[in-house]
Amino acid sequence: MSADYSSDAAAATGRDVRPLTVLGLETSCDETAASVVRLHPSARGGRAEVLSSIVHSQIDDHAAYGGVVPEIAARSHVEMIDGVARRAMAQAGLDHADLDGVAATAGPGLVGGVMVGLGYGKAVSLARGLPLVAVNHLEGHAVSARLGAEVAYPFLLLLVSGGHCQILEVRGVGDMRRIGATIDDAAGEAFDKIAKALGLGYPGGPALERLAQTGDGSTIDLPRALLGRKDCDFSFSGLKTAAFRIAQRCETEQDKADLADAVQTAIARQLAERSERAMIDHAAHHPDRLFVVAGGVAANKTIRRVLEETAARQGFDFLAPPMAYCTDNAAMIALAGAERLALGLVSDIDAAARPRWPLDEARALSDPSHRTGRKGAKA
Repeated sequence: MSADYSSDAAAATGRDVRPLTVLGLETSCDETAASVVRLHPSARGGRAEVLSSIVHSQIDDHAAYGGVVPEIAARSHVEMIDGVARRAMAQAGLDHADLDGVAATAGPGLVGGVMVGLGYGKAVSLARGLPLVAVNHLEGHAVSARLGAEVAYPFLLLLVSGGHCQILEVRGVGDMRRIGATIDDAAGEAFDKIAKALGLGYPGGPALERLAQTGDGSTIDLPRALLGRKDCDFSFSGLKTAAFRIAQRCETEQDKADLADAVQTAIARQLAERSERAMIDHAAHHPDRLFVVAGGVAANKTIRRVLEETAARQGFDFLAPPMAYCTDNAAMIALAGAERLALGLVSDIDAAARPRWPLDEARALSDPSHRTGRKGAKA
């Protein structure tokens, strides 16, 4: 289950100091995306220049089912990947001869979709003689804040999305330490499932956020998870179950709006509490004071505000990716690939698609937040 990375000649002399231009491909869920990013290396780790970013959303394909259908997603990726990649190259005004490498998501995600993007990336690599970098989708989210600002490592990261919720110390690509993770559901999953119970359709998270703007959830009592524990782990299953039961009793649109506000407040509170705990511990051992939030849930304005206030209270600078790079996109994959390429880290052509791929694999194996299944540790 290794990452299948090897070092080429660049690694012998340290970081490559040339600007590196990389085509990135992302097909891990329900967006087919391609992007061209140019990394200008510097003492702070490099400035990212997004030359193009194309995202084809499958929302209409899955809306009737209330969620992502893996078979439909994979078939759509097959149909769209070539056209999306060609559009990204055209928007960047480049030819394949101008590229230094190709990066593709190799996991984690819906493995049928992952195989499509990774397979296309391998084809480009072989046909054009370009280095291939198989990228961990979560590592893409981890570096995504660097698409909007030149940010130096290390920093403290809250990665919060539909499938993942974890706090990590990010020291660079391939060097991340898990501090806390959800022991059951992710925050984004809780948003989506509760939105579905309220009849808000798909995608549920943004719909619930809009509904919460007209609600007042102060009188709704929702459970608070893991209050007796002093670690930085999360749990959203109890909140999800309680909200689902309340949703069955909602009679008016105002009832639904009040519940939406209560859910959003409860999720923001738990994210802030665990993040603040991690900040206090991080500050006791490290001089850097930067807190980054990334992933799809980072697009939620209320959660951004609460986390920014929490960071300020602990003396941390706060940073989130531009809104366009919070949800799944290929620019973050291209950037992660470029950073690996700058370090001389490339992948073998037989790199495998992985449904599970923890960022901190050592801890995932020694201290899993979920039981390890036959496909590997989840986080």
